[in-house]
Amino acid sequence: MKNDLKAKLQNGEKTVGAWLTIPHTDISEALSTLPFDWFVFDQEHSTLNDQLSQQLMQAMWGNKVTPLIRVAWNDPVLIKKALDTGAHGIIVPWVNSREDALRAVKACKYPPEGIRGCGPRRTILLDPDYLKTANDEILIVVQIETEEAASRADEILSVEGVDAFFIGPFDLSASMGIMGQITHTKVQDVINKVFEVGKKLGVASGIWQGAGMTIKERLEEGWQMVALGMDINFLTNGAMGALKDADVSPKP
Repeated sequence: MKNDLKAKLQNGEKTVGAWLTIPHTDISEALSTLPFDWFVFDQEHSTLNDQLSQQLMQAMWGNKVTPLIRVAWNDPVLIKKALDTGAHGIIVPWVNSREDALRAVKACKYPPEGIRGCGPRRTILLDPDYLKTANDEILIVVQIETEEAASRADEILSVEGVDAFFIGPFDLSASMGIMGQITHTKVQDVINKVFEVGKKLGVASGIWQGAGMTIKERLEEGWQMVALGMDINFLTNGAMGALKDADVSPKP
């Protein structure tokens, strides 16, 4: 397999993506016609599962958008099954230590580098060389979403095989006792600290929208994976814009 997103991140390029949560193929098909670099099929905070994620991937137009799956937990069974659907990378939530990061990496890689079981099924249909290239091409992203994880950013991001990190600003603020206050100085200081650790170690940085700043400002700072939002927000924001243009007042 060839992972265009991983190559872009290794080259220091900035990318934008979207979270997909609606279990209907029209959504992934329509959004994949737009110039996104990646989609995250979210199995942690939506009703998506492996079967639905695979169907959404199959509906994507062309191969310009790299499909990633956020698994529900740092579990080798969940990671193995998600990769076997054809995802080019995994986002692992709640990585709080070096041990957590090592567990995630091992789950994503075939032996001898890891413990991923060999049952390629769909992936081998898409690429006969998959077994030879998967260990090098799979993108492994760890989520830094607690104060504990941020304090251990050096040890987490030093783990060989971790390609990128993704800040979860809402869970981060919750762990700090100020849930939802992502613009709070304390939250922003922690985000900046982790960003600097990532730069020092050469690990690509990811963040949800602007996380207290504008998306443009985050991209200008050098963040490499910036989520522009999720499908359901795109839908409601578009509808709200149309209602505003029509000068339709909200119902009481």
